[in-house]
Amino acid sequence: MKSKILKELKNADDYISGQQLCERLGVSRTAVWKHIKALRAEGYEIDSVTNKGYKLMMEPDLLTKEEVASCLHTKWLGKDLYCYETMDSTNLEIRRLAEAGASHGTVAITEEQTMGKGRRGRSWLAEAGAGIAMSFLLKPQIEAQNSSMLTLVTALAVNEAICETTGIRAKIKWPNDIIVNGKKICGILTEMSLQMDEINYIVVGLGINVNIDHFPEDLSDKATSLQIEGGRKIKRAPLAAKVLECFEKYYDMFLKTEDLSMLQDEYNKLLVHTDQKIKVVRGSKEEIFLSRGINHRGELLVEDEDGKVSEVSSGEVSVRGILGYV
Repeated sequence: MKSKILKELKNADDYISGQQLCERLGVSRTAVWKHIKALRAEGYEIDSVTNKGYKLMMEPDLLTKEEVASCLHTKWLGKDLYCYETMDSTNLEIRRLAEAGASHGTVAITEEQTMGKGRRGRSWLAEAGAGIAMSFLLKPQIEAQNSSMLTLVTALAVNEAICETTGIRAKIKWPNDIIVNGKKICGILTEMSLQMDEINYIVVGLGINVNIDHFPEDLSDKATSLQIEGGRKIKRAPLAAKVLECFEKYYDMFLKTEDLSMLQDEYNKLLVHTDQKIKVVRGSKEEIFLSRGINHRGELLVEDEDGKVSEVSSGEVSVRGILGYV
């Protein structure tokens, strides 16, 4: 109920009366007052005026269930929403919830992540109050071999959500990084549980650098944040909610064909290294190619010095720029 009251306050152009809140939400005036008091205790500045009602004056930058839910406009993603102050990993939490019978579309978000991981075993930590660490549960009826494309679907969703929420134009570094001005601002990790070649569930996890004002010297040339790029702090809950909303849209398009036929052109327009030389790393082996975008399977098309084009799958390689990360 607290999240519903918060959503009503956010949607109101001016003061909204206690009676209106009672009628719209089917609760008593006492219940409304109780939840208003609780919201104030969490840091929301809510003005109250006799015969006018309540008005939201200021809201803190929180990733509580009430705050995220009040921003959410999805059909199914995030209807079961779990928000934490700190945890080991949102991907691990979604796995635990899935094994306990959680439903398709369940979302876990944390203020702080202590054991997060990225692609190929790398770590991805989330500092408290500074970023978005979020994972969600999918139970699609698709072929297991098509699941890796969901990483690219997620990249499109994050890219669009960042642009719509902040105005910052980002790019995608195949297959799973979001890039702004040549530096990483978001990573994506998709994991799958299989049984006899059939999908039990898929976990999609992502971490976005939001309100970080500086990075250690060893990361400053590779990583950036929305605050650094935009010159201002960004409210995280609306961004997290927008990512989920955008994912629903792109996911529906993916399910129609179980490939990227409907998304390939848009992805390639956003690909940061299209028609540029890249370094493809397979174990200890490094090769130089021209990047020619992705195909409908989400594979990266690369051209060698003889003009021969071949496909590269995301699970087997890393891609780097010739002179640096991008």
